[in-house]
Amino acid sequence: MSAVARRHGGAGSERVPLPAGRRHLAELERPLRELRRHAPRLERWGRQLADVLVGGGRLLTAGNGGSAAEAQHLAAELVGRYRDDRAPFSAIALCAESASVTAIGNDYGADEVFARQVRAHGGPGDVLIALSTSGCSPNVLAAVDAAAATGMVTWALTGAPGNPLALRADDCLAVDSPHTATVQEIHLIAIHLVCAAVDEALALGPGTRFPKVTVA
Repeated sequence: MSAVARRHGGAGSERVPLPAGRRHLAELERPLRELRRHAPRLERWGRQLADVLVGGGRLLTAGNGGSAAEAQHLAAELVGRYRDDRAPFSAIALCAESASVTAIGNDYGADEVFARQVRAHGGPGDVLIALSTSGCSPNVLAAVDAAAATGMVTWALTGAPGNPLALRADDCLAVDSPHTATVQEIHLIAIHLVCAAVDEALALGPGTRFPKVTVA
């Protein structure tokens, strides 16, 4: 969709920008279409995460700013519920641990605020989902490094492909958009798709065969 519209008024019709709200919606269209291509990846994440959680493992999430809010959202969906009623699972949003974040930041520096918590709460086979629209946040990168050293699985939700976080995580959904708000909105949908896949895997039970889909 074009970001401008022609004002009809004769031969000299002028082109005027679309209102901000409609421009925002237009910016979502392409990334949302591309998200369909990544749905199998997110479904695979959800099935694997369900296995981890049922086996007594844990999900850790981390992000800054708007991504911190989304990290909390994801953890809440698992400790509470997404749609289906089920047992609660262990999920911690590291950015929400305000006393730990401020103490670690004060004593060890801002880059360590998530990594030290990963080393405290994570174990082999647990999952870290790291969110960063830039893919360059030093504290998120440090968290992924700490998780890898701990033997955790690391997944990332980022902005444009090829960023440091995308390259460092075990798997990544990269949203190719220059608009931070658009990236965050696609990340929220991605979070819900993961949660839906968790619920589906739990409902169908172990050993369920899903269609094999190759993710580009």
